Amino acid sequence: MSSNPGLYVHVPFCKTKCPYCDFYSITDLSLMDAWLKALKHEAAIYRDEFSAFDSLYLGGGTPSLLSYQQMETLKDILRTHFDFTPDVEITIEVNPDDMTREKLKFLESMGVNRISIGVQSFNDEVLTFLKRRHTASVAEKAIDLIRLCGFSNFGIDLMYGIPGQTEDCWLETLRCALAFQPAHLSCYQFTLEERTPYGRLKAEGKLHPAGECEEKRFFLSTSDFLKSKGFIHYEVSNFAKTQKRESRHNKKYWQHIPYLGLGPAAHSFKNGMRWWNHRSVERYCQALTAGEKPVEASETLSPEQLRLERLFLGFRTKGGVPLDDVSGNPKYDSTLSRLKQSRHVTVRKNRIIPTQKGYLIADRLPLMFFD
Repeated sequence: MSSNPGLYVHVPFCKTKCPYCDFYSITDLSLMDAWLKALKHEAAIYRDEFSAFDSLYLGGGTPSLLSYQQMETLKDILRTHFDFTPDVEITIEVNPDDMTREKLKFLESMGVNRISIGVQSFNDEVLTFLKRRHTASVAEKAIDLIRLCGFSNFGIDLMYGIPGQTEDCWLETLRCALAFQPAHLSCYQFTLEERTPYGRLKAEGKLHPAGECEEKRFFLSTSDFLKSKGFIHYEVSNFAKTQKRESRHNKKYWQHIPYLGLGPAAHSFKNGMRWWNHRSVERYCQALTAGEKPVEASETLSPEQLRLERLFLGFRTKGGVPLDDVSGNPKYDSTLSRLKQSRHVTVRKNRIIPTQKGYLIADRLPLMFFD
């Protein structure tokens, strides 16, 4: 894994808000130019603080909403202020209904070499419940276009455990996805955050997500099915056709490799310090217009906090955690022996590796060693 830092740019705009989504975005597209101007000021602040980036991730929100001119301006800002390695991985998140042949050709000319398309489902009833703007047919046509335009390195984002969704329905969505030969799949469990519209419905008892046993069945059937088709289950929610197709950028988050986040609500990490920007386009722009960093808060992690965080992140990946990170406590031998016997973990090359069964309790594994 490269030790080069990663660069994330948050594009905080959407045509409409999905009622389950907790990522920061707004639907007032009139602020896009002001955001872009502020982003230029933020880039200038950090221009000498990071070495060459080998990953650039344009996330959101909906980055594919940017006009050609706005995308050109963004490219100029980033190339003027930062250095990138020759083999930089450039990912953009896109919505199916934004895809045209012209836009894809333009993205290719901009250096984009990896696409993450937010499909969520190939079932129209599920898409209606999620209030997505596209239909299954629109998603299929968008992926066909992506392939026709020469993008072999693309991933499909999907969601399972949606109220009313059966396991058969979910497996059919997976089969539809694989028919397009994606390099990557992200399969996320439907969750209801408190501040979202669907989260409020859950709190009122009007929406009932899948129970723990049902979630477990969905997770295991997903992993079994995709591994049977040759995919690597390299993180709890992520699958890649080959190791080369694993997300270089996202692995930086999981391995404590430095990263810089630009834009409202974006997070950054370097030298044990994490900081994050205002979760507001207006406050973000106001701070930068005033010549201030748009940072809302920061934290400096102690060596012990960094170690615990490595455990929580590492147990979610096929790379696992170093034995040295857990061996210095009285419960080490008995806990490791018990987890190996129950087949939640294995030990390989001085690392504790979670199994598929271990992924199910990934968030609890660190606590078993230190509770």
